Amino acid sequence: MSRIAVVGGGPAGLAFARVLARHGRPVTVLERDRSPAARPPGGSLDLHAGLGQRALEKAGLLAEFRAAARPEGQAMRILDPGGAVLRDWRPGPDERANPEIDRGRLRDLLLGGLEDVRWGWEVAEVVPGGGGAVVRCADGREEAFDLVVGADGAWSRVRAAVSGAVPEYAGVTYVETSLDDVDARHPGLARLVGDGAVAVYGVNRGLVAQRGGGGHVKVYAQYRTPQGWPADVDPGDADALRAAVLDLLDGWAPPLLDLVRHGTAFVRRELHVLPVGHAWAHVPGVTLVGDAAHLMPPLGAGANLALLDGAELAEAIVGAGDLDGAVRAFEERMGARAGRWAARTAAGLERLVGADPARAVALFDEVQPS
Repeated sequence: MSRIAVVGGGPAGLAFARVLARHGRPVTVLERDRSPAARPPGGSLDLHAGLGQRALEKAGLLAEFRAAARPEGQAMRILDPGGAVLRDWRPGPDERANPEIDRGRLRDLLLGGLEDVRWGWEVAEVVPGGGGAVVRCADGREEAFDLVVGADGAWSRVRAAVSGAVPEYAGVTYVETSLDDVDARHPGLARLVGDGAVAVYGVNRGLVAQRGGGGHVKVYAQYRTPQGWPADVDPGDADALRAAVLDLLDGWAPPLLDLVRHGTAFVRRELHVLPVGHAWAHVPGVTLVGDAAHLMPPLGAGANLALLDGAELAEAIVGAGDLDGAVRAFEERMGARAGRWAARTAAGLERLVGADPARAVALFDEVQPS
């Protein structure tokens, strides 16, 4: 039986491994983190019925997902910078198109039942040859496999084995912060955010706050700027980043600014993307899924596509006698789908963080469920 490894323990890699395991196929997961608790898992994800939920169904986890998800988290409110409500969409009692789930909870669902997850494997490179590939780690360990799947995200170390593409700055930077125990500590802000998310759009800037589980809220200030802004601020200085964001949103309604004032653990994230339609000449023994293959703006598609990539690649392998042929055919299907979504999210980012806030609000109208 073929020896298969996936590099990366995120949604794409774990979905791939779970579907293979469900069909009795051995797979090795190589993850650089030393344990599941090595770093915060991140915020909340909305899993679409035709994408992420479809992948979980292939993994046999759809019922568990539905039990853990928050359908109420689909609620979306849009305000103007003065605090006036422009849109207030709330899901119906049976709406399940895009329910939310915390990243950590999703990871735990996918990890369950996997037998060969190797923590602390920091992959330095993957070297294809002879129809397979060798994984080399930063500490000198190496191992050969018949197939290595790169699911190691934006700055993938596996990508170089098949493509020379590197992510480029998308023109937008986020500053991320958090509010903990918001219902008890900041009840006014809890009401402002509601059960789902609240968004505000100004000229070339925006503010989004999204509720997660356990009273946790993630806040994202976003702005269109040359790379490196604010140049005079240490990215590790939370107070300086807070002050820079408050200055960026000067004049906005006080409750909106309070989302930033009360935040903790500020992090600056410059958005990077791979070229729309990124593809590569097939290399036997190596392939890519998720952000490693098609990094795009974070507008709700990335994690969903990552899950479906992993699940569909696994199913293709299980159902084919020719491993390399199955991978090659999958790459063509994935590339076509990812290209469409990359173009759509690139256009969406231009509208959401652009010169005309009205176009951002109109985009919300176009994509909301009826």
